[in-house]
Formats: sequence, C-alpha cells, structure tokens
Amino acid sequence: MLFKNTLLTAAVALGLSAPVAMADGHGGTLDKIAASGEIVIGHRESSVPFSYLDENQNPVGYSIDLCMKVVDAVAAELDQELSIKYVPVNPKTRIALMANGTIDLECGSTTNNLTRQQQVEYLPVTFVTGTKILTRKDSGINSVADLDGMAVALAQGTTNERAVMAAVEAAGLDVKILPVRDHAEGMLSLETDRVDAYATDHILLHGLISKSKNPDDFAVVGDFLSFDPYALMVRRDDSAFELVGKKALAEVFRTGEIVEIYSKWFDPLGVPADPLLQAAFILGALPE
Repeated sequence: MLFKNTLLTAAVALGLSAPVAMADGHGGTLDKIAASGEIVIGHRESSVPFSYLDENQNPVGYSIDLCMKVVDAVAAELDQELSIKYVPVNPKTRIALMANGTIDLECGSTTNNLTRQQQVEYLPVTFVTGTKILTRKDSGINSVADLDGMAVALAQGTTNERAVMAAVEAAGLDVKILPVRDHAEGMLSLETDRVDAYATDHILLHGLISKSKNPDDFAVVGDFLSFDPYALMVRRDDSAFELVGKKALAEVFRTGEIVEIYSKWFDPLGVPADPLLQAAFILGALPE
C-alpha cells in the first residue's frame, strides 16, 4: 500500500489497472467506491491508540491499521486502484455520517450495541473495554461513590455518558456534568481543573495519560461501569461490503497478524490482550 503524504487523502496503489466500472453487480457501497475510485474513512482525532492524529496530522492507530486491511480487500474485490479520503468524526457525528452515506468505513473507538444497529452495522469485535474514571492521583476519587459534589466531563453521545449518568443516578449523587466534544477536550478540562474527573473507556484513558504533559499526575480508578466491545462501523443493510470487511479481518485473526498489530499499539501502554479479547479474535477467525 502506498500513501500520499497529505492530510485528507492517501493513494492506495496495488499495481492494478482495471477500470472503475469493474464493480458492476456488487451493489451498495462497493459500487459507490468503484464509481468514484475513492473510499471514505471516518476517523477520530484523539482516541489514542485506536485512531488519532500523529505529529504530521495524519490519522494513525490500531483501528486505522485494521481498516487498511479492509481497504486492501476492497481494492482487490473491485480489482482497481483506490484513493482514501479521511473525514474526522466524533461521538456526536460518527453514526449520522455513516447512516447518511458520507463515510464508508469508520475507524475509531466505537462500541457495538443493539441500539446503534438500528442505524449502522459492525464488523467483528476488535477490542473489549469498559467505562472507568480518570482523575488526579490526589483528588480523593477512587470510585463513583467519591464523585458526590464533584464535576465530571463526559463526551456527548457515548455509551460512557449513559453508563456514568446511570451510576450517578442509582447512587443518588450530586454530580455536575460538563459535556465535551471528544476525549481531547475531556482531558483538557481535567488538566486545567475545570472538572475533577473524566470518564470514558478505560483503554482510552490510559492513552490520554500516555500523551499528557504530566502522566504521573493521573490515575484510572474504579470498577467497570459498562461493557464495551469495539468494532469497525459500516453501513447497514449492505451485506456485500460487510462480507469483504469480515473476510479481511478473519484473515488477520486467522494468520495471527493481529498479534503483531495489537502489540504495536498496546505494548507501549502496558496493556496485554485479555482472555476475552483473545477469544473474540478466535471467534472472528472464520474459515474460508
């Protein structure tokens, strides 16, 4: 795969020269991509280590690497050269942009749940996490119970927002909620003492700590408040495109290449693949 070093587009050169019209009969997303010669990827800007912008403002991360495997498979299926257009998304826009056809593949840190499947579809599970709390080590916060009288930042439109709100309500706590657009804004609100805590998926919290100016000042605390299986998001009711994605990931899982990709992004954070995630990889490694 060969990429142009630009912010929004990257060429995927596979050494193929078939005309754009080769996708006739595929239908849906595959025909859309074939007609334009372009696949549109939705990416996050601060979901470390899944999908974020590097020092050159290019999207990188675990989910991006897996999406590139899907892009390779789509190009092979269509037998043509493709370019990639990157479109930034956030928790409030990602599902709408997939549902309305703006993006073809979402490569971020998105939880697969049944409510969202009313609008979009997902490829096999690529990570398993859950909601926890990020706070300063000297804050005195060790669990949800300690949030009484505190201020918490929550990214709007996330499963984490619902999980924290439900836990706070169940415990009858008085908590001030600061809505934020994304993880970067949530971390900034904590670093600048606008809030006492920020809550999202625990792996993302570890990623935020790793990129902070003073990582030793922060800690991830509390029990899991939710179960969040991550998956790459695709368009609903498009089985042809979904099958290409499933086959691409199945090969990554089956060959063991997933171990190398996982280690690349999570070893620096000291986060090994737990047994539940390893089981997800095995279940996703469907035979041909």
